[in-house]
Amino acid sequence: MGGQIILSHGSDSGPDATKVSVLAAFAESLGWTTQRPDYREEDRRGYAGSIDPRVARLIAAVDMLDRPPVLVGSSMGSFVSGLASLQRPVAGLFLLATPSDIPGYRQAFDLRAGVPTLLYHGWQDDICPPEGVLAFAQRKRLPLVVVDDDHRLSASVDHIVGQFRLFLETVAASA
Repeated sequence: MGGQIILSHGSDSGPDATKVSVLAAFAESLGWTTQRPDYREEDRRGYAGSIDPRVARLIAAVDMLDRPPVLVGSSMGSFVSGLASLQRPVAGLFLLATPSDIPGYRQAFDLRAGVPTLLYHGWQDDICPPEGVLAFAQRKRLPLVVVDDDHRLSASVDHIVGQFRLFLETVAASA
């Protein structure tokens, strides 16, 4: 197994956040190369104001690679990963606690059709209520794992890693 992965953290977080750090370490143990852009400067512009600069930074990272990467995101990182996939080919999308829209931003969450995708969300998420991602997953016919957890998904990290392993195996097999 192997390939390239870009992991995008959520707002009010950083590249050393728990979930992206755990997933990066796990992927590296399987032979994947990872990078974690630091979006904290962009996040100072506020939620809606950070999206375009975050997408631009993520696209620049994708453009530096020799093949399409897997994009992994948490919350705002999921939102921008999906939008980036509309502009550049990606090998897969593994998205956690995805907001269906960002108040004040011009478009709702979306992603490139046909890209292997797994959405993972908490039933108790009060920041990105699950109804939005449920409707999106149903409309796009995407796999969605919903667990009894909140926005941070702290109680589900081990389960997330297990799902990530399965997802990476699927992506690697289709490459």
